Amino acid sequence: MSLPIVKTMEVYPVAGYDSMTLTLSGCHAPYFTRNVVVLKDSLGHTGVGEIHGGEYTRSQLESYIPHVIGKSICDYRQVVNDLRKINITKNNNTGEGIQSLDISQLKYVVQSETAVECALMDLAGQFLDLPIAALLGDGIQRKRVEFLGYLFYVEDINKTDLPYICNDDNSDSWGRFRRTSAMTSDKIVEEAKAAQERYGFHNFKLKGGVFDPSIEMETVKKLHDAFPGAHINIDPNGAWSEATAIKVVNEYKDAVTYMEDPCGPENGYSGRETLSEFKMATHVPVATNMIATDWRQFQHAAALKSVDIVLADPHFWGLNGSIRMAQILNDWGMTWGSHSNNHFDITLATYVQVAAAAPGKITPVDTHYIWQDGQELLSDGPTIRDGKVDLPQRPGLGVTLDMDRLLAATKLYNKIDPRYYDRDDSRSMQYLIPNWSYDSKKPTLVR
Repeated sequence: MSLPIVKTMEVYPVAGYDSMTLTLSGCHAPYFTRNVVVLKDSLGHTGVGEIHGGEYTRSQLESYIPHVIGKSICDYRQVVNDLRKINITKNNNTGEGIQSLDISQLKYVVQSETAVECALMDLAGQFLDLPIAALLGDGIQRKRVEFLGYLFYVEDINKTDLPYICNDDNSDSWGRFRRTSAMTSDKIVEEAKAAQERYGFHNFKLKGGVFDPSIEMETVKKLHDAFPGAHINIDPNGAWSEATAIKVVNEYKDAVTYMEDPCGPENGYSGRETLSEFKMATHVPVATNMIATDWRQFQHAAALKSVDIVLADPHFWGLNGSIRMAQILNDWGMTWGSHSNNHFDITLATYVQVAAAAPGKITPVDTHYIWQDGQELLSDGPTIRDGKVDLPQRPGLGVTLDMDRLLAATKLYNKIDPRYYDRDDSRSMQYLIPNWSYDSKKPTLVR
């Protein structure tokens, strides 16, 4: 019996709606964008993969088409390796990655071929009657994957004339709350309670880098008081100085489970060096998706003992690369997790498969999906219950693409202002603070 081959590959740029959430980069725009790869094989099966948005990534994906069509779906490792060789580093890539959260560099950290890898493995799993998780690493390690509740400070959309969505889901407190302003510690606790009511989260993460560090750690303390059995962490994206991070974390140490990138490069020292010193001064575990985004960076981070938890997003590492990282971390007594970006449910399904194959005790996985819930591209996508998602019993990715929804999301992409194609959080922020500009060492509202 001959192995099935890829017959067609299509790339769909898609857009969805977002809330006015704040990060160190500024303020999320009314829209977020992604790229979806759809493969069909000679058996008539469909494989899907989702990756970050923007025309740079879209053009890369389209350049892969002649190198994917006609290839055996079971030779996905070789196909992906060949695509990596095509993905040539551009001249304006600083090589810094996102050590300073420069969003313009994010497209160079993202491995666009991951969308093809996922779609190929989806097809291979369907052919072999196995879930993707069974094809990764040492196979399935767990049947349920825990996710955390990802909390954001949210601004008032009435301060802009931008087309933010509102009243899109009045079914419960979370649907109503996520489109309204949440700019105080008490409001963040309300936000967490609303998210827990719908999704059953047992753990929470707050996106920091917005207010003064002492204000954000007070919010962490209030979350800890409201959910004493939950793990609480905060991610300032390296905005705090090392001295400030040490001071406020030591003050609120009992409230936080681990810190994600509390400080970054400063005074000639890299984020790997400052986080190493932070750990020695606080003895609080450190997670990162900024100082170890490739294997060379990870080598130095591990040597300096800068990090305990590597958030190895498959979009940065590839599916197989993320699991390779999980295996190494488990063998070395460290911990695997994954961060996220704004995404549709195809990515959520991918996270479930990868996390199900990650060995050892992993951290609850990040997901922005609760902010995009209700904008599905799948007819049978994952559902978060009791803070967890079950590994599908179906083969491959275990989901079904809804072409009508996909085409509607592509139609929205083609309708929006092209300035939204690539992420730029500074434009929305300038409605709140005139002439606002990004500074990696100044929290968003500290101006």
